Amino acid sequence: MTYTATPSVLFVCVHNAGRSQMAAAWLHHLSEGQVEVRSAGSTPAEELNPAVVAAMAEVGIDLTDQHPKILTTDAVRASDVCVTMGCGDTCPVFPGKRYLDWDLPDPAGHHIEAIRPIRDEIRDRVTQLLGELLPNPH
Repeated sequence: MTYTATPSVLFVCVHNAGRSQMAAAWLHHLSEGQVEVRSAGSTPAEELNPAVVAAMAEVGIDLTDQHPKILTTDAVRASDVCVTMGCGDTCPVFPGKRYLDWDLPDPAGHHIEAIRPIRDEIRDRVTQLLGELLPNPH
């Protein structure tokens, strides 16, 4: 698949308060600005899961300035890759987009100890995706 000059990825989860926020933060961090990153949810929560914020802080990624956002058709249209986070959310389908579904446990209601493995699995998946988006990073 051919991506735009700066590839763009949208991570989608129902509440946009955990998995999609972690994935977006990892991709932003690991791509060093070489990928445009978005996250959204079909029914956004009021705030990010505090245990998710704490788990990401442990690895040096600050989510305190992030907030859940509503999924829009424009966000999907503007993205090369749309990744749903195993929560049954559906994205509008546009030709030429790549759609992935990452089946990941929901961190909602869990303590940080249970969120760490989810965080680390998301990092592994984001790293693999980044290698596909930027096979020869600068």
